[in-house]
Amino acid sequence: MRIEDYALIGDMQSAALVGRDGSIDWLCLPRFDSPACFARLLGTGDHGFWRLAPAGMEWASRRSYIPDTLILETVWETAGGTVKVIDFMPPRHENPDLVRIVEGVSGTVEMTTEICIRFDYGRIVPWVRRRDGLLHAIGGPDSVWIHSPVPLEGGGYRHSAAFRVSAGDRLPFIFTWHPSYQPPPEAIDPIAQLAATRELWEEWVSRCTYHGPWRDAVVRSLITLKALTYRPTGGIVAAPTTSLPEHLGGVRNWDYRYCWLRDAAMTLEALTSTGYLEEAAAWRDWLIRAVAGRPEDHQVVYGVAGERRLPELILDWLPGYENSRPVRIGNGAAGQVQLDVYGQMLNALFEARRRGLPPDDHVWAMMRAVLGFLEVNWAQPDEGLWEVRGPRRHFVHSKVMAWVAFDRAVRAVRLGWREGPADRWQELRDRIHAEVCAKGYDPERATFTQSYGSRELDAALLLIPIVGFLPPEDPRVASTIAAIERELMTDGLVLRYPIAEENPIDGLPGTEGAFLACSFWLAQARAMTGRVAEAVELFELLLSLRNDVGLLAEEYDPRLRRQLGNFPQAFSHIHLVRTALALDRAVRAAGAAARTAR
Repeated sequence: MRIEDYALIGDMQSAALVGRDGSIDWLCLPRFDSPACFARLLGTGDHGFWRLAPAGMEWASRRSYIPDTLILETVWETAGGTVKVIDFMPPRHENPDLVRIVEGVSGTVEMTTEICIRFDYGRIVPWVRRRDGLLHAIGGPDSVWIHSPVPLEGGGYRHSAAFRVSAGDRLPFIFTWHPSYQPPPEAIDPIAQLAATRELWEEWVSRCTYHGPWRDAVVRSLITLKALTYRPTGGIVAAPTTSLPEHLGGVRNWDYRYCWLRDAAMTLEALTSTGYLEEAAAWRDWLIRAVAGRPEDHQVVYGVAGERRLPELILDWLPGYENSRPVRIGNGAAGQVQLDVYGQMLNALFEARRRGLPPDDHVWAMMRAVLGFLEVNWAQPDEGLWEVRGPRRHFVHSKVMAWVAFDRAVRAVRLGWREGPADRWQELRDRIHAEVCAKGYDPERATFTQSYGSRELDAALLLIPIVGFLPPEDPRVASTIAAIERELMTDGLVLRYPIAEENPIDGLPGTEGAFLACSFWLAQARAMTGRVAEAVELFELLLSLRNDVGLLAEEYDPRLRRQLGNFPQAFSHIHLVRTALALDRAVRAAGAAARTAR
């Protein structure tokens, strides 16, 4: 199936992808970054899946989330009748559970289910036996119990059943993971858990303060971001998947099941801007634990509990999604230098404080240590926002975000929120600003460039007015936007930077799709420079690229009309939320100006 043919369910500690065909093809337990027990997404049926659907091929289906929840409903219509399958992961108690409830709607439907359990990303075929009327699969540290209302028959290292569902029937299936060395878990009440899960999500959504024209899209994105939050620690993963390709058949396949400081900081801003200060406090606590220690030892990415060692490995037994190899786990970006993350952190904490998050002296002490490190190192080259695997450069975006770090620190002191050497920080802020304008701007082409002395463009330059480095009315802003529209746009969407096979900027072969966050940035930049109608038009185009349940991957291929990259991608949903809020303000301001003019 295509990447966009999947929907997300989860319990804020792990997540599963459910396909349009009723097959769960990806599930890592007990955490987002644990080895998968269903890995067909990156392999074949022999690598693990669980399908639950009508028998045969003569059926039509439609699916949606129960409004304001992460509970998925798929309705199947057949010649004999209609049946509904409800998929969800209830709030976790002792062990993670995955529940699938089959409900007869009308007539009678012949159903099938087939489950193939494989631990360690499809590598381990477990030992399966029947105990107390249940299936019990065990392999090394992993153990799974399957509660099935119909008998499951084994064969070919899989288990399956055919059964009939009539109107009014309700058949719950439960899949429970637990450590193999612990006693069997207690069974849950699936119907009660369905009600509890629905109540949990509806209560959470009720706290959203955004009620603008794009509320449905914003709420779905916020639910997705919440689902990608590791509840025990407050860490926010970039995506629940690994190695979904940025180019079909290519090597740009990365593991995103970790917490990038940049992504998490932007998620924090999206959440605080819509009323979720509790999540902001949890992330701030995670941040302090993760970066505790010397600033020179800070990483750009951590595990969900703050782990620092994320060695990058290749799973050579998996053929990859549509033969996109290699399949990787771990992420080598943990060892990179990306100076922009400090600006993202300071900006997120500044915005959270502005929106009402109580101050924390310990946090400020650590941020002062970060600023001290940045004072010494801001002028160094780095791998930048896009985590290039080529040589380090003086990326303009990294310098702009260093400016942001000192700007927010100065503003915090001037507002009386904190104490610090504001005069020294202001002097350094102004020096960074002058250097970027002198070395990062090409007057001949009338545009900022990707790095000092280069001629290449970078979509991250669109953030210059958004973060306040230059005002929107500055002619250099308008000319840079125009250059990006001229050179980095394809079929109305924005590429991150030019990709050249013979001389790749990022040190990698192959191409990639349009990076969705960059197109959201363009919509914001257009709105800020007075092009509100064009901004709304682009935003509506981006909303149309979501799948049928409102989810976005990292990239989109306009030629193939397919989503690409890890899915669903926090970065895309973060900027959907931020852009909706920005456009809402711009549309209201434009309307007010028009009324005043009349």
